[in-house]
Amino acid sequence: MEQNSMNNLRHSCAHLLAAAVLELWPEAKRTIGPAIENGFYFDFDFGGVKISENDFPAIEAKMLELLPTWKGFERHELTAEEAKNEYPGNEFKRELIDEFTKEEEKVSFYKSGNYWDLCRGGHCEHPDQELRHFKLLSVAGAYWRGSEKNKMLTRIYGTCFSAAAELAVHLQLLEEAKKRDHRRLGKDLGLFVFSDLVGPGMPLFTPEGATVRGEIIRYSRELNKKIGFLEVHTPNINKAELFKISGHYDKYKDDMLEVKSHYSDEQYYLKPMNCPQHTQLYAAQRRSYRDLPIRFADFANLYRDERPGELSGLTRLRCFCQDDAHCFCREDQIAEEFNRVLGVIREALNTYGLEYRVRLSLRDPAQKEKYLGSDEVWQTAEGALKKLLEDNKMDFDTAIGEAAFYGPKMDIIAHDSLGRQWQISTIQLDLNMPERFQLMYIDADGLEKRPAMIHRALIGSPERFMAILIEHYAGAFPLWLAPVQVALLPVGEKHQEATARLAEEMILADIRVVVDAANESIGKKVRSAAGKKIPYVVVLGDRELAGEPWSIRVRGQEEQIKITQADFMSKVFEKIKQRSRDV
Repeated sequence: MEQNSMNNLRHSCAHLLAAAVLELWPEAKRTIGPAIENGFYFDFDFGGVKISENDFPAIEAKMLELLPTWKGFERHELTAEEAKNEYPGNEFKRELIDEFTKEEEKVSFYKSGNYWDLCRGGHCEHPDQELRHFKLLSVAGAYWRGSEKNKMLTRIYGTCFSAAAELAVHLQLLEEAKKRDHRRLGKDLGLFVFSDLVGPGMPLFTPEGATVRGEIIRYSRELNKKIGFLEVHTPNINKAELFKISGHYDKYKDDMLEVKSHYSDEQYYLKPMNCPQHTQLYAAQRRSYRDLPIRFADFANLYRDERPGELSGLTRLRCFCQDDAHCFCREDQIAEEFNRVLGVIREALNTYGLEYRVRLSLRDPAQKEKYLGSDEVWQTAEGALKKLLEDNKMDFDTAIGEAAFYGPKMDIIAHDSLGRQWQISTIQLDLNMPERFQLMYIDADGLEKRPAMIHRALIGSPERFMAILIEHYAGAFPLWLAPVQVALLPVGEKHQEATARLAEEMILADIRVVVDAANESIGKKVRSAAGKKIPYVVVLGDRELAGEPWSIRVRGQEEQIKITQADFMSKVFEKIKQRSRDV
């Protein structure tokens, strides 16, 4: 089923959910119920009544009871006054009616069975036949219109499919996703923590978690170096004037964290991105056409004032960094720079084992006020980026309205092992910011020219990407990423000193090792190492320490392997060096 039809199906099921809720709780106030990715939700004000997942069987039974009477959706048009009369005491619906009737004299309602509701449309044709395969999933709190200043509502999430088999597969994937949830695995594996004293959305990484994050960054640094990007470091705090010139102040101010000085009245913000600072590095000296391209990479922390209700583990944070970089180049260099960046993005995704698709994100011409720059600048930038994709013979989807506010972009949408999609890598062509900051270079003809600016990220935020990888690998990282690569288990106390010496030797060979010298049975130690998803476990007793081949327990394999110490260390070192995806 195509996406639009699926959205109609799920929005129709949201209507059915609301009808059932009102049958069971007549005093409940309904608000909105849109289709979302993989499902739908509906927000209610239950007036103090606590709704939980324990109520789902009764709600689902009522939905099935009502369904035979839902033969279709009838459209009706009401005036604002007539519409408000349908919702006595429902301030949420009345607010929407006031909003909708600013542009239209009447608003539309849709009726199925005995239920009707304010709605702009988008439904299935035969609800009694098509809405049979649904499931309510969870309950959450949600502020009305997404603002903490408004009332907290009860949000019921559900999903719906056109066939029972499709629903069953989706529910199975949801169960697997729960097992892989990076928030649970991150805690189980001891990778990161959050503290109320530090603040929401600001993770604290343990030594193990910092190792994984550090390896992701180190790999991005290597790829940067490979294509000529030089790393810079810029301040976390900047004057508001910088963001006023860049356009972030007007377009992004509500998502920026303000900082106050005790000694001056200047307005400062924690930076949400690095691009404005990089323009100042470029502008710090006179540039010639021979100097270009100039490439800056930056791993400084970034800060965004995300709403508390939208924070989610490592995937939505207030403090994070990016493998962020910017290239200032001549127009005739854009294609080559694009290809260089695209090449290392592909290399990175292959190393991590992620499939992907490409999305060309363009400006919404119906909402030009949301973007910076003239029509001519946008037409030039969008045409150039589209041609680059076509010249590379790349299949791509086009997404209207997904451009950055300063320029179009090519986004890489990665698919994890459960088939979920994540937007990670990006290449953005920006002709606006060089104009706003009056950036120049002296061309071969001696005249001043404006450089193009390319924004790019290889995997985006290492923190967010780490969350994706935790779930993609189910916590079982490839050897090169694993926080501990080898566990050495001495059989008894007399073997501990020799085991410690072996560990030191491996650490000097850049292998991450832990020695479990606890006064526990070997079986318990092995189970502990397996629970931590350590790739290799080595039990060391008299024979192994005397030079006989080691028996290695390999994560995910039933049979142990026999190998000499020297060959094992050589094998492990080589796999780490190659960033092999297996163990």
